[in-house]
Amino acid sequence: MKKKLLIIEDDPGLQSQMRWCFEDMEVFIASDREAALSQLRRIEPQVVTLDLGLPPDPGGATEGFKALEEILKLAPNTKVIVVTGREEKQNAVTAIGLGACDFFQKPLDADILSFIVSRAFRLYELEKENQELSTGNSTSTIKGVIASSPKMLDICRMIEKIAPADVTTLLLGETGTGKEVLAKAIHQLSPRSDEPFSAINCGAIPENLLESELFGHEKGSFTGATQRKQGKIELAHGGTLFLDEIGDMPLPLQVKLLRFLQERVIERIGGIKVIPVDVRVVCATHQNLQSHIEQGLFREDLYYRVSEITLNIPPLRDREGDSIIIAQALLKTICQKMNRPNLSFSEDAMRAIKSYNWPGNVREVINKVKRAVIMADDKKVTTEDLELRETSTNTEEALNLRKIRDDAERSAITQAIQAAQNNMAQAARLLGITRPTLYNLTEKLGINTGETSEK
Repeated sequence: MKKKLLIIEDDPGLQSQMRWCFEDMEVFIASDREAALSQLRRIEPQVVTLDLGLPPDPGGATEGFKALEEILKLAPNTKVIVVTGREEKQNAVTAIGLGACDFFQKPLDADILSFIVSRAFRLYELEKENQELSTGNSTSTIKGVIASSPKMLDICRMIEKIAPADVTTLLLGETGTGKEVLAKAIHQLSPRSDEPFSAINCGAIPENLLESELFGHEKGSFTGATQRKQGKIELAHGGTLFLDEIGDMPLPLQVKLLRFLQERVIERIGGIKVIPVDVRVVCATHQNLQSHIEQGLFREDLYYRVSEITLNIPPLRDREGDSIIIAQALLKTICQKMNRPNLSFSEDAMRAIKSYNWPGNVREVINKVKRAVIMADDKKVTTEDLELRETSTNTEEALNLRKIRDDAERSAITQAIQAAQNNMAQAARLLGITRPTLYNLTEKLGINTGETSEK
């Protein structure tokens, strides 16, 4: 795209000097506010330099401020650099507050001005790229799923294929990868979409309450059962039942769930009536079910019932390019909810988002972006706002032995924790270190353990 620069300046001498500074781009000149607005509509420049001292108020800034407001109203994405006299710094500060991206003080210094203008063009291009990423680069056709990586698009295509078929589906993936979003997508794309979607987290509810939540109970069946209650399975009749973290379901309930999946009937706690239920079942877990089966923690026959179709959801670190488009989409949505318009990521923040490992996956992106919108003081969200540190490409840092050791330890510990399914004692054994040492290292290296209790 050809670079277009509009210079708004009433001094013919400065017009010539500034035109000479930018021979590598298309330069247009306007001497007053009306001419500037006309040029703006006609040529749509990416960058504008604006002398605040325009006629009929060349000694003041009234006309310049009017021009600035009208330019930003007509072309909000255009980068405006205000030009002021040496003694008019307060005007420059005011202009920045109104939306100008930068300022330059007379007398003219060609090198400094060229640098400022080049930086404005880079900023324009970056923001345009960001906007395109947030709106047009997600090629997923599934509602709620933002993705452009081949791995995740493969998952989306699988979802579209299996959704119409009434098969029990198992979603495997790390915490925060969006398993519930995909479960809802299966429901929404299925013939059952107009019926209920009932979800329950099998790992978040105590065992003595989980059975009642799933199957319901009759009045008087236990202390506190003051009335009849329908369970999640019954409430999902005709629709979809989503059993999240099924790998954490206690063994006694696995037996009862298996019966339901085989016969499609339930009995409420304390009841004698057999109740037929027609539901599509989708399950999810971050656990390694094969390992759980070997340890006697998960029934093999239940596994084969819930895994007619199995999808392995890739972690965000393995979804090249997805972290930035997810962050961009979230920034737009959260800004709208919090009434923080025109916020965008800085260049450093963009690089940090791309290079960060995202151990908490999409859920961590949501938390980081939400915090950043709250903490951002300017129109740019920084790495500090996100609490991210940009990965340096500096040779000196890359060769630093401490950094190399920390990176190697972080990688080994992360792999061990994943292999041990977040069981810290087992991970410590795999690494050949003590459990207290492992805790110290995870804290030092900022590793999210996602610890489960040792079985």
